[in-house]
Amino acid sequence: MSQKFRGVIPALITPFTADNQIDVEGFRRNIEFTIKSGVSAIVPCGTTGESATLSALEHMKVTDVAIEASSVPVIAGTGSNNTEEAIEYTKHAADAGAAAVLLITPYYNKPTQSGLLAHYEKIADSVDIPMILYNVPSRTSVDMSAATIAELAKHPNIVGIKEATGDMGKATEILSKTQDEDFVLLSGDDVATLSLMAVGATGVISVIANILPEKMVRLVSAFENGKIAEAMKIHYELAPLMKTLFIETNPAPIKTAAGLAGHAAGPLRLPLVPLQPSNLEVLTAELKKCGVLK
Repeated sequence: MSQKFRGVIPALITPFTADNQIDVEGFRRNIEFTIKSGVSAIVPCGTTGESATLSALEHMKVTDVAIEASSVPVIAGTGSNNTEEAIEYTKHAADAGAAAVLLITPYYNKPTQSGLLAHYEKIADSVDIPMILYNVPSRTSVDMSAATIAELAKHPNIVGIKEATGDMGKATEILSKTQDEDFVLLSGDDVATLSLMAVGATGVISVIANILPEKMVRLVSAFENGKIAEAMKIHYELAPLMKTLFIETNPAPIKTAAGLAGHAAGPLRLPLVPLQPSNLEVLTAELKKCGVLK
């Protein structure tokens, strides 16, 4: 089952209207744009979708709209630092027709590895839907160990991990420890995609795919078809922009870039704020180099 989770999977921004409401029609247009470019699935309500500042009702609404609008599988972000809330979001996503869910490690609480096991096992025992773990210690202050991931991979509902540390050694250890399970590793860092696929990752949950989905699809497809030189060429073409999209806290740069490129974006929600003028200049220059802007 887990092998269907591969390729380029955009971590979608959540567009807002000028009065800070969800831009439903804009969100649908953004989804259509990425799907036309050949992405394998989409992720609403992830970090890039500002899930931390969506209300519970908004979170469910964004999930519902994505599922209704998408012709590719939807991997709904349903994580929380409150286990019961994560179960509630996960049940909603399952009932709404999501193909899978993405579950970030609990932030702020700083659980131990035993706490992470208990958190994920309770969710996986509570809802029958494929679950992808999400390890991003730069955002959560918690780094899920390879041993913990390997233990969780034994659960039939836990089918993969979004690994966003960019650590090749860690990824190799995870893949080695889970090789006997139906379990995949997806890059959670655009710039690490090519190198992680070289050791066995099946694709990427991508930020840059909000604006350049077709190029990311070409990169991953080239690698999968043994066209390594072509994949490397695209990687080096995109790498400076991939880095620039984290010049300030995600999703501020990608949401700015999407707006500049004519996609639905709208304002950020506090406590995120618009880019500093100097960083906006850098981002604009990189977008022009990659052909996103004239």
